[in-house]
Amino acid sequence: MTAAALPPVIVLVRPQLGENIGKAARAMLNFGLTELRLVSPRDGWPNPDAGPASAGADIVLAEAQLFGSLADAVADCTTIYATTVRKRGVMKPVLTPEAAAREVHASAGRSAYIFGPERSGLETDDVAVAHKIVTVPINPNFGSLNLAQAVILLAYEWSKGVALASPPEMPLAPPAPHAEMEELIQHFVRDLDTAGYFFPADRRDATLRTLRTALTKTGWSHNDIRMMHGIVTALGRAPRPR
Repeated sequence: MTAAALPPVIVLVRPQLGENIGKAARAMLNFGLTELRLVSPRDGWPNPDAGPASAGADIVLAEAQLFGSLADAVADCTTIYATTVRKRGVMKPVLTPEAAAREVHASAGRSAYIFGPERSGLETDDVAVAHKIVTVPINPNFGSLNLAQAVILLAYEWSKGVALASPPEMPLAPPAPHAEMEELIQHFVRDLDTAGYFFPADRRDATLRTLRTALTKTGWSHNDIRMMHGIVTALGRAPRPR
């Protein structure tokens, strides 16, 4: 992202349910977006159902701005992206979420992603306000995304260009030296011999070869092998009284 590029604004046009607004806010904050604008929400604003559904994305809801029209909501934006699965008769450039995110990161102005009502999506007049359409390849027989799903798709693609916290990497323990694996194999062999596993006797070499092949491709660490020694030993003991 360039130094001048600003995060996109999320605009919900005539959202119907407060809980869906909350879920959209949650999706936004998951990926670092905080500016939410609402255009004529059906049940008014604030909405008591939004908070619980946001799962703690209170900053997004507290700072959400209310507008009477889409034109007012995007008045300060230089590039507006309408999210829809179809063009609705309006000829606009059509982008994927990934391509739109690249444009947002390269833009010096303010960008907006606009989303329509849950039941019907954006109307033709809403799409006409936008400069471009954003859509995703989707099952032609079932093109229904809920509002929060649509928001999270766009927010996630945008987030790829910023430094968000990632889960800490946990380095795997290195594989144990082969000598330790050989000791484990011999431990298996001793206990399997005692249990009479190798039967018939003329198949013993082939069975041992299969066992060795299975164990040597595991890449077990020192601690893994220690645990397996303990398991094999425990299986050879008499059951503990209960």
